[in-house]
Amino acid sequence: MSMVTPEALRSAEHFISRNARLIDRHRFAYLFRSGSAAPIRSALESYRNVDGGYGNGLEPDLRGHGSQPAAVVVALRYLDELGAVPRDIADGIGRYLTSIARDSGGVPPVLPTARHTEAAPAYRETHDFAGALDPTATLVGLMHRHRICHAWRDRATAFCWTRIAALRWTDPDEAIAVCTFLENVPDRRRAETEFQRLAPAIRAVIETDPAAAGHVHRPLDLAGRPDHIARRLFTDEEISAALDGLLNRWRSDGGWDITWDSWAVSARNEWRGLLTVRHLKTLRDYGRLSAAVPAVRTG
Repeated sequence: MSMVTPEALRSAEHFISRNARLIDRHRFAYLFRSGSAAPIRSALESYRNVDGGYGNGLEPDLRGHGSQPAAVVVALRYLDELGAVPRDIADGIGRYLTSIARDSGGVPPVLPTARHTEAAPAYRETHDFAGALDPTATLVGLMHRHRICHAWRDRATAFCWTRIAALRWTDPDEAIAVCTFLENVPDRRRAETEFQRLAPAIRAVIETDPAAAGHVHRPLDLAGRPDHIARRLFTDEEISAALDGLLNRWRSDGGWDITWDSWAVSARNEWRGLLTVRHLKTLRDYGRLSAAVPAVRTG
C-alpha cells in the first residue's frame, strides 16, 4: 500500500512554500506541523468584506473584490477545519446570504457582478443567477454542522429539501453539495431516505476508474473522509484504488495539478496550493501518511 513518507511530505511543504498563498501555507502548518489556527483566521479575515461575505480571490477563479456565494463556501470549508465558527463571522455570513437570497431562499454560485470582474470564463459568461443546490446545500449543510442558527439557514433548508425531493439526476458538483447537506441536516431519518434514493444517481456521476484522464470527479472528491456519508457508495477496493490513483497523480515538484483548463497563471498556482493541502488531508484521514510523519491534526 502506497504511503506518504516524511520525505514526500517535506517535498509537498517545499512546493507549498514556493507556490501557495499565505492562507494555504498556514493550513499546511496547522494540519501537519502543529501550527496554530490563529494565522489561518487572520489570513481569512483579509478576504472578508464589510457585508459579511467573502471575495478578493478567496475562490481562486473569482478575482474580484466583491463578495460571492462560491467564495463563502471556501471560507466555511476553511473554518470547518478549525472547529467552532466565531459568532461574529457566522452572523456576518448569515447577513450576507440573506441579502442575496432569491425568492426561493436559495442562492446562486455567483452574482451578476462576476461578469464585470476578472473571473474564470465559466463564471463570467453565466446567465443563470437563480437559487441552486450548488452552493446553497453546501452552505446550509455547513451551517447546520456548526449549529449556526439564522433565519436564512432555516429558509434555505426548506429550499434544499424541496429541490432534493425533485431530483432525478445530478452532476458531480451538485452531488457534493447535496451530500454535504444530507450529512449534516438534523432530520436524520429524512436525510437517510433521500440519500438512499439518490445513491444510484450520485454514484453514476463519479468516475471510479483511477486511470481516467481529464476533468472528472472521483470518489475522494465526494467522500474526503472515511466517515463521510458518501463513503458507503464505494467499495473498499474502489477507495483503495482511488487513494493509489491520487498518489500516482502527485507531481514531482511536490504538488498536485488542476485537471481543468487554466485561464490565469495566478489562479492555477493558487488552486494547486489549495488542492495539495486538501489531498494531503484526505490521504491523512484515510491512513495513508507514514507513522513517522509527526504532528497530525484531527480537526
